[in-house]
Amino acid sequence: MPSMETLPIILPLGEVNQKHEGYPSGSMVDYACDQDGSPILAVSSLAVHSKNLSGNPKCSLLVAKDPADRTDITITIYGDALPVSEDDRDGVRTAYLRRHPDAFWVTFWLIFGDFHFVHIKPKFVRYVSGVATALLGSGEFSAEEYKAGQVDPISQFSNPITSHMNRDHAEDTKLIVQHSTSVKVDSTYMLDVDSLVSM
Repeated sequence: MPSMETLPIILPLGEVNQKHEGYPSGSMVDYACDQDGSPILAVSSLAVHSKNLSGNPKCSLLVAKDPADRTDITITIYGDALPVSEDDRDGVRTAYLRRHPDAFWVTFWLIFGDFHFVHIKPKFVRYVSGVATALLGSGEFSAEEYKAGQVDPISQFSNPITSHMNRDHAEDTKLIVQHSTSVKVDSTYMLDVDSLVSM
């Protein structure tokens, strides 16, 4: 799996609607990750999702490398959105600004009290393998498994590798596919690259 830090920045946040009790609500949010890999959000006290989260901290964050690509894996992190303590605030602010260097409101508005940080403490993570779900599977893993996960050392270079292969080595890629599958193909297009792990 790619690092959470390399995935898109603005993604849907689901929370329980406080005005219409019991119904889920959704918002688009920016996020970054703390040192444990837990998502952190800078939220305005004026936003509906802030009010929903203060009424019920249970929420989910849908993460996808390319939200428009329905064939790729998506993960949903389920957890509790809890306020960041004063002791952790500077470290969280640094992590957030590293991900969002233009987030001026984090520098100024937090001083005036309108924005505050929350971190989503994962309870479990669900993944779906896109259109290949039946073949590759879907499932879930625990918060402990999520925290113990390692960033795939190859996936972070997927875009430059696939761009290069598609641009400069399309014929070679076609030969690899034909050799590996014994199926004659007219053309190939490399979508993604990651590590192969033997179990």
